[in-house]
Amino acid sequence: MCGRTCLTLSPDEICEACSKTDQKLEWRSEPNLGRRYEGHIDNKGYNTTPQDITPVLVSGDHFLDENEKSEEFQPVVVPMLWGIIPRYHKGDYRKHGLTTNNCRLEGLLESRIYKPLLKAGQRCVVLCEGFYEWQTVTNVKSSERKVFYIFFPQEKGVKMEDKSTWNDVKRLKLFMCAGLFDVWYDENGDTMYNYTVITFESDKTLAWLHHRTPAVLETQQQVDDWLDFRRVSDTEALKLLTQPRNLEWYQVSKTVNNSRNKSAECNKPLSEEKVPKSKMMQQWLTKNTKNEVKNEQISFKEELVSPKKEKISPKKEGNSSKNEEISVKKEKISPKGNKKRSSDEGNSSKDTKRTKIE
Repeated sequence: MCGRTCLTLSPDEICEACSKTDQKLEWRSEPNLGRRYEGHIDNKGYNTTPQDITPVLVSGDHFLDENEKSEEFQPVVVPMLWGIIPRYHKGDYRKHGLTTNNCRLEGLLESRIYKPLLKAGQRCVVLCEGFYEWQTVTNVKSSERKVFYIFFPQEKGVKMEDKSTWNDVKRLKLFMCAGLFDVWYDENGDTMYNYTVITFESDKTLAWLHHRTPAVLETQQQVDDWLDFRRVSDTEALKLLTQPRNLEWYQVSKTVNNSRNKSAECNKPLSEEKVPKSKMMQQWLTKNTKNEVKNEQISFKEELVSPKKEKISPKKEGNSSKNEEISVKKEKISPKGNKKRSSDEGNSSKDTKRTKIE
């Protein structure tokens, strides 16, 4: 499954990182109902979720007239909404009620939403620096699941969690997943470009983490073949989607659990992260500490008072000794009473034992 990603580069940096030559790729901004990519603004890209606008690669031929054909294959970068909007949906594009951020490869050819996109050659490559995955194969509460950040191996010296080590973005190897895209029209004829990430059953590479894996494209040739719908048929393109082999990952904190947390701390390795305690947590700890101190003071006072009670007890013991002397005299006078008393004592001792067991 792929439900949370990280992409903090600016449009220019993304086009440069994806270019195979010195010439940058084209960034093609579509209206998208007034929404735009903002991953590079105010750290928003550190915790990207479905329904966000993120950039994807598509073939430039999709933007040619029907009878036109480019001389050579050339991809372009297009910001799109993460999550397919069904073509039949009317009204608010966010309220179609379906979960479409991922598309299962196993049922793709039977889907009335995804199959037409594949047959029309509407294949795309989803771009990110890495994605987050929760370890769902262990029997723990969802809030206690470990979170991992997964990315492609980088050149020596490049650390994914430290942008100061990137220097030239061309050194950065962006994470790329196979997807499908579509164009949705509202009642006014305005468009919203949208996409989904293809996933399949995990093998040993990531099965220890999650039972689903995004369809990762690890080589430039795979990327080109997936995008070039004129040269590579949909049947051949599906054969490109195989289990990933060259991945790296590390555990991160649960800061990323909340989609509202847009911070550079989201993709920091857990061992290096210093998570500040929230004011609410500090107040809770302070309140509990005060209660503990108060309880200890009360307990200490009770201990001081208890010896006074013990001083009174000898008087009671003295009275009981007199009663014992009287009872001894009665025993001498009445042997039958002695038998009865001993039986009562036996019952009393049994009651005492039962209390201890309870």
